Amino acid sequence: MIESETSLSPRVAVEDPTEQVTYLLLDGENLDATLGISVLGRRPAPEERPRWERVLDFARSTWGHPVKALFFINASSGSLPASFIQALQAMGLRPIPLSGPAGVKVVDVGIQRTLEALATRPGHVILGSHDGDFLPQLAALLGGDRQVGLLAFREFVNSQYNELTAGGLQIFDLEDDARCFNHLLPRVRIIDIDLFDPTSFL
Repeated sequence: MIESETSLSPRVAVEDPTEQVTYLLLDGENLDATLGISVLGRRPAPEERPRWERVLDFARSTWGHPVKALFFINASSGSLPASFIQALQAMGLRPIPLSGPAGVKVVDVGIQRTLEALATRPGHVILGSHDGDFLPQLAALLGGDRQVGLLAFREFVNSQYNELTAGGLQIFDLEDDARCFNHLLPRVRIIDIDLFDPTSFL
């Protein structure tokens, strides 16, 4: 008996065009630099860096949709951190290594172009960065049915992002909301008394 072509063909997952998706764009260099320079005052040790799988889980649970996660990397040096790339892929994040001439902020350009591309397609967006270079692109995503979020250390976010909250931008804290660190960070910031947990400081 000859099996039909359909029965011999492998099953291919077909995306449902009506399914909502959250796009998570991570400016890894910016987040790491802010953690090291502004929070710790030194280069972070591996165990002090964010657990990216928890960031992915946070993005998935925030609005309850599947996540497409893009992790932007400056690869202008011509080399890639192979073990880090493999770790990102194993966690379900897609590395986007970009290169360009000296003086070009390739990660910023890549994220700006991606945000502009997302303006023409459905989907929610969470940007992980403190950088004000993305203000025009995020502002352009606001005003419709789309959910738009910024994930960062709140006290180091470019202040102009706060002006976008009236238009619907949601600002999430990398430590408090995403809970992606194994240990309490030495941050000095204003704490809402309703959120104050004294056991975190004991």
